[in-house]
Amino acid sequence: MQLKWIKADLEKYLQEKKYIDTLLVPLLPISFSNDPELTNLAYKTNLLTTLSNELERELAGRLFQTPPYFYLEGTERSKEIERLNEWIMDACKQPFKHTFIVTHDMSWKKNEQALTGTLLWIPSLTSVDPQADEYKTFIRSQVEQLVEFIRSYW
Repeated sequence: MQLKWIKADLEKYLQEKKYIDTLLVPLLPISFSNDPELTNLAYKTNLLTTLSNELERELAGRLFQTPPYFYLEGTERSKEIERLNEWIMDACKQPFKHTFIVTHDMSWKKNEQALTGTLLWIPSLTSVDPQADEYKTFIRSQVEQLVEFIRSYW
């Protein structure tokens, strides 16, 4: 059973929530002020979204994927940490025992101890066509490693 932030999936979740103990939060930067960076951020968003969807599919029945948490690139991290933690704490009013925050942004590693959840930093590709075998192989490899890691918490 795949679970995403859509009405039909939320209805399924409410019926089966005693079995779904893991929350996945995609953490994505956004910025409109740096033209050269726009396409790079969009590419990374697509890559992380694909990876999160595959993780959710692989761990269906145990994992619930939230909508992406977007933050403004370059903002003071302490404010974002506070906001993200509030967001996660609200989600954890449901019976989630494990929270994983997935991102490409290495700068979050410096603050990972302050987060309410386990940070999963994923390296990013640079401009590989999503239809290319290299892209698909990268996604599959990352998903396999992350599935094994997440299962170690169960």
